[in-house]
Amino acid sequence: MFDNLSDRLGNVFDRLRGRGALNEEEVREAMREVRVALLEADVALPVVRRFIDAVTEKAIGAEVLKSVTPGQQVVKIVNDELVEMLGGEGVEGLNLDARPPVVIMMVGLQGSGKTTTTAKLGKFLKERHGKKALMASLDVNRPAAQEQLAVLGEQVSVATLPIVQGQQPVDIARRAMEAAKLQSADVLLLDTAGRLHVDEALMAEMKAVAGISSPNEVLLVVDSLTGQDAVNVARSFTEEVPLTGVVLTRMDGDARGGAALSMRHVTGKPIKFAGTGEKLDALEAFDPKRVAGRILGMGDVVSLVEKAAATIKEEDAEALAKRMAKGQFDLNDLRMQLRQMQSMGGLGMLAGMLPGMKKAKAALSQSGADDKVLVHMDAIIGSMTPKERANPALLNAKRKKRVAAGSGLQVQDVNKLLKMHQEMSRAMKQIKKMGGLKGLGALFGGGGLGAAMPGLGGPGAGGMPPGLPGLPGSKK
Repeated sequence: MFDNLSDRLGNVFDRLRGRGALNEEEVREAMREVRVALLEADVALPVVRRFIDAVTEKAIGAEVLKSVTPGQQVVKIVNDELVEMLGGEGVEGLNLDARPPVVIMMVGLQGSGKTTTTAKLGKFLKERHGKKALMASLDVNRPAAQEQLAVLGEQVSVATLPIVQGQQPVDIARRAMEAAKLQSADVLLLDTAGRLHVDEALMAEMKAVAGISSPNEVLLVVDSLTGQDAVNVARSFTEEVPLTGVVLTRMDGDARGGAALSMRHVTGKPIKFAGTGEKLDALEAFDPKRVAGRILGMGDVVSLVEKAAATIKEEDAEALAKRMAKGQFDLNDLRMQLRQMQSMGGLGMLAGMLPGMKKAKAALSQSGADDKVLVHMDAIIGSMTPKERANPALLNAKRKKRVAAGSGLQVQDVNKLLKMHQEMSRAMKQIKKMGGLKGLGALFGGGGLGAAMPGLGGPGAGGMPPGLPGLPGSKK
């Protein structure tokens, strides 16, 4: 989402870092560029003014101008102010410390992703907090809205309130409260109706539901792709409903990111969650420090580790760690690594989360190495026999031709994959000579992506992944 803003800020700070000393005029010039970058990213004007004033005041202080590394000092100040703009230190979670059922009311405009977010949150509470949740749809206006929540409830294995045709939202809320108590539910999620725009009927309905259910949390669900409109919607809801937090959906989109940066200032409420994809597990607790790190190209290793922990099976990691400790790494191991990369979000997602990998991410894009490359490589390996995967040396010219035909690619693509595997295998043998995996593969439990892809944070970090540019299926 923040790619354009991140690139603009990155260019400004690269120039600052390259200078031995900074004077006040140079700092102010840099801040003017930052101001333009934020405005072009659709950040609200009052937020930009406040941000630039705060950064400039600190950046022209004596401690920066006289610092040994003034450029880095300015970047740190910008990072600190970004964190503050996004909500300050720490993650603001849900208030679940109340007598059950804890009521969470979801509000927002139609099309903001409220119903899907309700299901995602039910799954999040069940899996991360061990809570028994009940979901109820109060949307009697949108066709099949209640049925949609029921289907999503089945998919995430979270109970939903049975549908009674003709009931009005207040009556449904009252029935949901009784059902939650009878079922000993820890949390009750109320998915309220949306409108195409903010109107009196919508607000009156929400106030009536809130009066019946006395919610512990009122979460405003906002589509971050709508830019300044999202900010205006947030302002309207804040004036009418006692919000406790915001959920930003579609944070994986290609919008300019201004809504996310403006939301805390406009509502005065914390951003509690971010929807990062269409899948029902694509919901993250919003962490200002991590988001600021991504914007400034500092990476987000913590999220990367969490993503790895959630997607990489421990037994697979341990088995690979043992093989790597012996200097072994065949095409079956490579295939497992490629599939782990796909499940963790693909090449672009991983590069964006690693510190200092902005240029690497750009190189990936320019080389045409999108996530189809991972699919192509998997297809090549899948076209080999078990013996060939275990012993790539068996692949002579005739076998390579057969593998290429079976995967729908060219022989040169097969050769590129084998060359990439050879480089990785050499890296594994080097690890063995250096005393095994101690400390090197720790990022992924001793045997994951960091060790298997030397250019992505493992041994030999700093380069591109072996074979890039020019992976199988990528443009020259």
